Amino acid sequence: MLREIRELGFEYAELSHGTRISLLPGIMEAVEAGEIKISSLHNFCPLPMGVTHAAPNIYQFSAEHPRERELALRYTLKTLEFAQRVKAPAVVLHLGSIEMKDYTRKLLGMLERGGGDTPKYAKLCADVAEKLEARKEPFFERTKEVLRKLLPEAESRGIKLGAENRQALEELPLEADFQFLFRDLPSPCLGYWHDTGHAQIKHHLGFIHHPMHLESLSARLVGFHIHDVGFPGHDHQGPGTGTVDFAALKPFVKPEHLRVFELGPSLSPEEVRSGVEVVRKIWGDD
Repeated sequence: MLREIRELGFEYAELSHGTRISLLPGIMEAVEAGEIKISSLHNFCPLPMGVTHAAPNIYQFSAEHPRERELALRYTLKTLEFAQRVKAPAVVLHLGSIEMKDYTRKLLGMLERGGGDTPKYAKLCADVAEKLEARKEPFFERTKEVLRKLLPEAESRGIKLGAENRQALEELPLEADFQFLFRDLPSPCLGYWHDTGHAQIKHHLGFIHHPMHLESLSARLVGFHIHDVGFPGHDHQGPGTGTVDFAALKPFVKPEHLRVFELGPSLSPEEVRSGVEVVRKIWGDD
């Protein structure tokens, strides 16, 4: 797997939340042999024992049940340990969710059918925003409590935690709350991880303006997951094939930011190379 990534021209790879424990010896062998470097890990990595499929939300920081929060903390600490072993400077985190109905899928379905400009769509968006605000507090507070326990471990290991923006409306933090997260937890090891596809989906839904959202958090930016989106919610496509305006994001991309291409498994090597070249032409190679 890592050799294939290297042969595509990448010097670094992110290890994802689909990495099984059985793969660790081969990964360590590739890293120690210098075949690949690891840019980042995506929590949980490796997967918890007995889990064999990608499961970044299997244990949530925001969970009401203390046992689930304990497991989320335990396996995130294991991710930090593994990040230190492979010399990865950052770990990408999902920060939980508000327990409520899945409105994201319903709204995307309305957009697919051309209903985005209707009073019904606008009313549903307003109702969803109101429900999110009314219900978020206990879930967000539990998330911050878990982060308070994680941050000293991240600081002692010199690893940055990237709080990722999410595509589902009920997932945390809500876009307006990232600033409150960084205010309440001012550690230099906690930053923002920008997923271009997730932000574009929220842009399509009408909940954010993609470039303005990135600009508002650019001072805390750790890195990017880079992919494109076919309207309204078909993500993990090759850059240049969807609706993401990469040129509008360019002013906020700095040399110190990690840049990870997070592309769908159906893309051919040629499509991967083409998408990478699109971003390089716009953002540059630094």
